Amino acid sequence: MHTLLLLLAGIAFLMIVLEDVIHLNKAKSTLFLGTLAWLLLFLFPDQGVEAADIQLMLNENLLEIASLWLFLMAAMTFVAYLNHHGLIETLIYKFLPSRIGEKSLIFMVAIFSFIFSSLSDNITATLVSVALVLSLKLPPHKTLKFAVMVVFAVNSGGVSLITGDVTTLMIFLDNKVAIQDLLWLSLPSFVSVMLLASMLSFGLSGELLIDGGARTHDRVGMSIAIIFLATIISTILLNIIAGVPPVLTFLFGLSIMFLIGRFFHKQDSREDMLDYIRAIEFDTLLFFLGILLLVGMLKEIGVLDNLVTIYEVLPPIHANFVMGLLSSLVDNVPLTAALLKADPAMTEASWLSLTYAVGVGGSLLVIGSAAGIVAMSKVAEVTFISYLKYTLFLLIAYLVGYAGSLVIGDVVFG
Repeated sequence: MHTLLLLLAGIAFLMIVLEDVIHLNKAKSTLFLGTLAWLLLFLFPDQGVEAADIQLMLNENLLEIASLWLFLMAAMTFVAYLNHHGLIETLIYKFLPSRIGEKSLIFMVAIFSFIFSSLSDNITATLVSVALVLSLKLPPHKTLKFAVMVVFAVNSGGVSLITGDVTTLMIFLDNKVAIQDLLWLSLPSFVSVMLLASMLSFGLSGELLIDGGARTHDRVGMSIAIIFLATIISTILLNIIAGVPPVLTFLFGLSIMFLIGRFFHKQDSREDMLDYIRAIEFDTLLFFLGILLLVGMLKEIGVLDNLVTIYEVLPPIHANFVMGLLSSLVDNVPLTAALLKADPAMTEASWLSLTYAVGVGGSLLVIGSAAGIVAMSKVAEVTFISYLKYTLFLLIAYLVGYAGSLVIGDVVFG
């Protein structure tokens, strides 16, 4: 049965890769195979495993999925509102000059994505950064370059703060690293982002005329934009101060948006603020659901636990690097959970380098991180195959960043 389940996971991966060839939406294929895998677990359980045991496993996975799903839904609804009213474009044009070269623009996008993902989660940062890229209306091949830059910058920006990446938070909560040590990771992360921006800037020679136009917005629209920013900041503070789950803070912010829209927003072309939930792309959510069901199944049958045996044959420096590569194929949350459960003997410096590896390594493939999945669903030019064109550049940037994390570890822990 385990062999069959592994085969289903492999088929799901192939169907994602070949989406452009077979013309089957990845959300449909992954949701089908993800739910089928769990049905088989119930129908053909391992010896000594009861249905109640499998139910507990499923409940645990569904709780994690529901938190991510609801958070993503809330963030996407905010962004749908901001896009509909042109508020994101307004913010962009306030900072962009009227004339800017494409080379300079890709560095600005990289810096924006990096900083924004440090202050918020990587899903929200990707949504906002991708909206920025799409609003510039670049040619398709250039849009792809900018989207690749966003994915890597978002993942890199999140590794140095516990609010920026789930895996960073998991490693911190297990007392493997301290907050003040994590902050040092921002240095090699930023260097690697600038390196990738330099490589991607080759071939960008054009110049853009940014026409901001006369953009006016009513007070309610600007108030909701402020609520969105306040929600992000509150998510960080409440999580640090009181351990409040990010999804709860974002749902609360969303409820305030609905109330303001109901009582004060009289000139919205949409009938109800709830229409913005209907406007989001549920393909993203269903794809996310299918992927996490499959990964959860692999975790429950013990496949991911076998990955940690690499520490028995390789030193931590090399093993952590490989784990970063594996995180581009396997969701980094269960991968990190498996590593923490096995608890390989490592120094604090090694745990710091692992934090960088599993946080940024997922950028190497578009399906390796939530940022990549969101970008793939939002930008038509981003597919598994098209993203592969920049794997070498991404690998070089990842190598430099990982090497920098080792240097930081030596300096901090001496």
